[in-house]
Amino acid sequence: MDRPVPPHPSEPRPRRRDRHGRGMRGPVAPPQVPLSVSRAESFRDLVQDSVERLERRWPQLTDVDFLVLEVPGSLDETVPLGRAVSATKGQPAQIVVYRRPVEIRTKNRDERALLVHEVVVEQVAELLGLAPESVDPRYGQD
Repeated sequence: MDRPVPPHPSEPRPRRRDRHGRGMRGPVAPPQVPLSVSRAESFRDLVQDSVERLERRWPQLTDVDFLVLEVPGSLDETVPLGRAVSATKGQPAQIVVYRRPVEIRTKNRDERALLVHEVVVEQVAELLGLAPESVDPRYGQD
């Protein structure tokens, strides 16, 4: 009964399994499942879908940079949902959609998609100097 205690190795052994012997955990969901898409990526996809829809009708929009930012830089009395910046020398025109203000105003993905499209249409209309109804005939009907 008098067994000596073996000395501890100076460095830990590499772990080959987890504590319960079932192997290491894999991802919660495969990459093709929407669960693995972040809210920011999902929002960017909504903006991209809206832009592609408008580019079919307005090919000149291919020269415009569409950006998604979290929140506007400076807050005035009202929080904008988007902003259009005209082109300058060496800088293409930009349309910015602010993610958090849009998300706060919507309850689900369908409402968010509608509001994102309205914001993109309004900013494109401002950039082109047109009415939103002429940019997208279905504007305001959904």
